[in-house]
Amino acid sequence: MILRSLFTALAATLLAGTALAAPQLKSEVIVTASVVTVGDMFEDAGLLAEQPLFRAPNPGTTGAVPLAAITAAANRAGLDSFDADGLQSVSVMRRASVVDEAVLTSLITRDLAERGIISHGMAAQTVFTTPFAPIDAEVSDQPATLLSLRYLPASNAFTARFALAGIDTPLDLAGTIDLTIDAPHLATSLPAGTVLTAADMIMAPVPVKYADTVGVASPEQLIGMQLNRQSREGMLLKPADVSTPALIARNDLVTIYFRQGPMTLTVKGQAITSAVTGAPVQVLNLMSKRVITAKALAAGAVEVSADPLALAGL
Repeated sequence: MILRSLFTALAATLLAGTALAAPQLKSEVIVTASVVTVGDMFEDAGLLAEQPLFRAPNPGTTGAVPLAAITAAANRAGLDSFDADGLQSVSVMRRASVVDEAVLTSLITRDLAERGIISHGMAAQTVFTTPFAPIDAEVSDQPATLLSLRYLPASNAFTARFALAGIDTPLDLAGTIDLTIDAPHLATSLPAGTVLTAADMIMAPVPVKYADTVGVASPEQLIGMQLNRQSREGMLLKPADVSTPALIARNDLVTIYFRQGPMTLTVKGQAITSAVTGAPVQVLNLMSKRVITAKALAAGAVEVSADPLALAGL
């Protein structure tokens, strides 16, 4: 009997405490969704927290809601009483995702890459010709979506349509897209005959149209090649600007080899012309003083074939 009385008293105390804990009206509310709920507007909203009260202001804006409007909306949601703590209105702000030129440019660039128009080493310089100011869209993982893109490479012109989160009207923009590609340029002025290394080159963008016209080499194609002429710092390197380094230069002393089965004959000579690996070279036999045609094998080494005219020079 005593335990039952204690339990009854404790239950009454808890119920009284619950009754006293009325929802507390907030002075400022910040939301991201399009609807303000009971839980957004009141502390300790309980089971009614998910019930909608009214529409939120537009993304990126703030509105003041009078106490009378809050009371009416709360009653419709099933909240009969709350503690207003003397407030006459509540400030409601809706967060926004800012959609600016950088966001839209990234969408255009991604689309061009997916279509294979932009590849490795290329970039798109996008300029909007339609007047455009940053727009506050609804907070979302994807506040803007590219609906369509029409790009004309001949004129570099484009038109694009975007959908913005929380905004019903699509955004139509126009502009130009200049495609560039990274190409090797000389890091410093160098004389003719310099064999290029990676340190001699820097990468800098050039228009794709220009690159297609003059031809652009990759660094891998240039390393180990020699300049055909004296070249200045900052010059774009093209395939025509370089050639394979001469393995044997004019006036180089060489060893002339003749191989016939197990027999190998050698004699000293002097190159009259220059040559790359495997190319023919004119060589003076220093013993016979005759000029023969040989093949460049390596630096300082040439080989004579079994041709009778070549052998006669030995």
